[in-house]
Amino acid sequence: MLFKLSLNNIKKSFKDYAIYFFTLILGVAVFYVFNAIEDQTIFLNVSKYTYDIITLMNRMLEFVSVFVSFILGFLIIYASRFLIKRRNKEFGTYMILGMSKGKISKILLFETIMIGFISLVVGLILGVILSQVMSILVANMFEADLTKFAFVISKDAIIKTIIYFAIMYLLVMIFNTISVSKCKLIDLLYSSKKSEQVKIKNPYICIIIFIIASTMLGYAYYLVTIKVTEMINLKEVVKPVLLGVIGTFLIIWSLSGLILKIVMSLKNLYFNKLNSFTLRQLSSKINTTVFSMTIVCLMLFITICTLSSSLSLKNSMTANLKELAPVDIQFMKNLDLEVNDDYGYTFEEVENSKYLIKEDLEKLNFDIDENLKDVIDINLYATNDVLVKDTLGSYYEISKKKYPMLMYDMAETFIKLSDYNKIAKLYGNKTYNLKENEYIIIADFDSWKEIRDESLKNNTSINLLGKTYYPKYKECEDGFIYISSNHINTGIFIVPDDAVNESIRAENVITANYKANNKEGKQKIEDKINDIDPDKEEYKGLTLSASSKIAIYAASVGLGAMVTFIGIYLGIIFMITSAALLALKELSESTDNKERFNVLRKIGTDEKLINKALFRQILIFFAFPLVLSIIHSIFGIIFCNYLLETFGDSQLLKSIIMTAIFLVIIYGGYFIITYLCSKNIIKNR
Repeated sequence: MLFKLSLNNIKKSFKDYAIYFFTLILGVAVFYVFNAIEDQTIFLNVSKYTYDIITLMNRMLEFVSVFVSFILGFLIIYASRFLIKRRNKEFGTYMILGMSKGKISKILLFETIMIGFISLVVGLILGVILSQVMSILVANMFEADLTKFAFVISKDAIIKTIIYFAIMYLLVMIFNTISVSKCKLIDLLYSSKKSEQVKIKNPYICIIIFIIASTMLGYAYYLVTIKVTEMINLKEVVKPVLLGVIGTFLIIWSLSGLILKIVMSLKNLYFNKLNSFTLRQLSSKINTTVFSMTIVCLMLFITICTLSSSLSLKNSMTANLKELAPVDIQFMKNLDLEVNDDYGYTFEEVENSKYLIKEDLEKLNFDIDENLKDVIDINLYATNDVLVKDTLGSYYEISKKKYPMLMYDMAETFIKLSDYNKIAKLYGNKTYNLKENEYIIIADFDSWKEIRDESLKNNTSINLLGKTYYPKYKECEDGFIYISSNHINTGIFIVPDDAVNESIRAENVITANYKANNKEGKQKIEDKINDIDPDKEEYKGLTLSASSKIAIYAASVGLGAMVTFIGIYLGIIFMITSAALLALKELSESTDNKERFNVLRKIGTDEKLINKALFRQILIFFAFPLVLSIIHSIFGIIFCNYLLETFGDSQLLKSIIMTAIFLVIIYGGYFIITYLCSKNIIKNR
């Protein structure tokens, strides 16, 4: 009988359960999709580099899934509170008819099991369908071959999803039992009659708090934009975060009191149609949800920034690879090492550092002529007599105050003009000419370029091996030596050929292309280089290292994809949670305010006018935290853009558009469902 009663309750209250079902199904589907990626990637034809990164990504997603399960668990329990509150009068009626609290708990138990089962089945079916789309997305992100694409159902993901959600539902059952056991009959029957008193806050206090909060947020925005280059340690990063959190809370607290007072002073607006009713209802909700509204606002802010940044990271990391990795391979080796306890060089490494790269490759039976073309062999130079602080001149003291964590005691790097021009031609970069007493700084790391430009403006001279040199240009020239996936060159000095000699030789670099015309041929040469394992006995003491275009590209694509998937995963979950919290709060309020809407009907208010007032009320309630989070996000995205510039062109516009689409679909979807459910709740039956 109790089971049949539970089934009938679900059938007749299906519209009221819509948000709950929607949240559960969406949560199950998203959870399955991201945990099924491992099985979805089995059919992909990728390189060893990419496969290793995909494996790492799957491990990271497993870890993130634990965090996600806590968020969804909290959300499901929060939703259960709404459902119980929604049915207070029903439970009170059961108790009047003689039903014990134990039997009421059993009804809730049966309902939870049925809702959980239906949600799991529908969510898994939706997840399986969406995971096939995810497979195509994964293949596209990792630029894999899709010829072996197959429809895949991940058994491991299904089992994991069932286990995680079974634990969540078990917690809900325990929570429901405790809630019912604490219920009192009088509270159940008259809960809908209770009304929250709308306390009008002192407007002067609200204004003062609003000014203080705006100042805090303004300063936080200033720190993450204008002063972003000075955020060099955890303390500097935490400061704007704390200011943002506290400022957001105070803004919401002050506005919840000011808005009502301001509109009440505008008599024509306040007494127009149902504005007074709508505004007081809205003010009551915001007044009682300042903390939760703050949480929602911050979660939306994190969602927007996370999605915008993660969606653009892959493009940022791969956009400039043709420019920053223009050749197939680059060998590097430190020369003439000395025994140094700080670095811990072994005797074998010190001995090996006396040999050039070509000599090492001959010992390793790697034939340069057979495998490489366009070979450029150059040396780099450094001396402890010319440190970073020496080359900054009078700007050093200013820079040290602004950026105290920079390595000012690091030796500068020099390259002969002829050597740089050789490698510049190979890279397709600009070549230069120098007088006998001139130098040029090439750099592509924006923050360091700004520091060095200040020094160059002062015509700062350097003394190298007893001779003085002056800058040819008043700012750094764009350029680099080492191939990479991002802009990492903090500054290299181009000097006349006779400015340096063997006494300060520091590094040997060989840059070349593979002697192969296709991808397979280049991969074979790459494999030969990868077989050079420094851990093998015959290579003991070898200090040779290498960077290849294939490895850089695979690492860039893989890391970008990994961050993107984790960002999308967390972003969607945060968005679902934020929207669901607002929706459940609104539905709970609609349940409490049903009698008030009935009073409006009794005094002759038109049904269309009531629905319009409800729509405006819900729209403002959803828009309030969203607008504030968007304002936060403008400055948050500027900060993210600063970080992404290190990797290349951030291309944030496309990712912002994608984030907006996610917001419209998920957040907008919750808004529409909330309005329809609230409309159904207050309907005069």
